[in-house]
Amino acid sequence: MVYFLKFGASWVLPPGIFILAFFALAIWLWRKKGEKRIAAVIAGLTFAFYLLCTQLVSEHFMSELEQCYEPPAHPEGDVIVMLGGGAMPDSPGVDGEGELCARPANRLLTALRLQRELHVPILLSGGRVYSDTGDEARIAARILVSLGVPEDQIFAETRSINTTQNAKFSADILREQGFTHPIVVTSAFHMNRAMLNFEKQGIDATAYPADYSVTHHPVFNYTKLRPTADALLDNVTVMQETLRTFVTRYIEK
Repeated sequence: MVYFLKFGASWVLPPGIFILAFFALAIWLWRKKGEKRIAAVIAGLTFAFYLLCTQLVSEHFMSELEQCYEPPAHPEGDVIVMLGGGAMPDSPGVDGEGELCARPANRLLTALRLQRELHVPILLSGGRVYSDTGDEARIAARILVSLGVPEDQIFAETRSINTTQNAKFSADILREQGFTHPIVVTSAFHMNRAMLNFEKQGIDATAYPADYSVTHHPVFNYTKLRPTADALLDNVTVMQETLRTFVTRYIEK
């Protein structure tokens, strides 16, 4: 009953309510004389949008993207490089003002666990992307110190505002400090593009994906056919990563 109610609620809230409205518009136009072609176009576009809003579709494409790299069973390296992904400058935290967003917080947890296993330094990469966002690397460094990581085991790269710059400015620090085998930690969906950028900087890195969005072994159930904003966001993320990876590989120098 709970799942049935969730399924039904999806059609009275966005984006489900808009999908129903456009299907209704298509039916109304189909019944009008001379409007069948535009009705078919609207119905087709609405159906495509509906599919993009379903977990059934988003799970498939996100899973393919997230499985480009698998975490090594026994990672080896002399430094952990964690890429930023957003921070809020004025959010109250346990040990001070400023907090990481959800995705980089998950990345930081993985980086911390690796650091405690390998006993190597952490290089945090990420600056202030917009005027109202936080200094990602500095906030992450403060959190790591509060969790017991010694300050002399933390390096902060604070200039980058995208993945290309993450790799470029991190590579400069890696060379300055004499690190030769970094372990790159970022969200699984982001790992393919991140590794491509490090390869373009001549850095031989080990990928350690974190922050997974979907399970590796999905099982079908009818609730995955309900339209949700989360599924749409995942599909948009996949499309963005595909486009940005293409630009990184073939256009950016």
